[in-house]
Amino acid sequence: MQEKLLIGTVLKPQGIRGELKIKYYTDAPEDVKKFGRVFIDGEERKILSFRTDKEAVYLGLYGIADRNAAEPLRGKDVYALRADAPAPEKGTYYIVDLIGCKIFTQTGRELGELVKITPAATDVYTLKQGEKEILFPAVRGLFLEISPESGRIVVDEVRFNEVAVL
Repeated sequence: MQEKLLIGTVLKPQGIRGELKIKYYTDAPEDVKKFGRVFIDGEERKILSFRTDKEAVYLGLYGIADRNAAEPLRGKDVYALRADAPAPEKGTYYIVDLIGCKIFTQTGRELGELVKITPAATDVYTLKQGEKEILFPAVRGLFLEISPESGRIVVDEVRFNEVAVL
């Protein structure tokens, strides 16, 4: 398992004091604050201030005192240490742990490898099948088994065929 978890992306500097507007990939925006520190471009930054709105979190980070210092971070990914992360609730997983899993139907037919999950109201999964990419939403009744430990996800074939964009 990876040591660092992707928890967001810097959208832009906010204001003149170096605050960063961040698109968060956690289940709830308050989860970002719980980490206490983040990593951007491999550099550790302590969270000094935190606030949120409906679409983003705003972080004040140690060592970023003004807009000029914040500007080069635009578009950069924000990571946190797995050791700082709360354990996922039963039946939920960190995206990084699912990437690379093989996806099978309940009859054992391999559909391909999970290469990307796009966070949204309903997450969108991208499956690579040879050179072809198949997108499908994470809808109710689709997943029969999720086992990141064994690198295996089992889906209901009928439901998959209903929702997959081939």
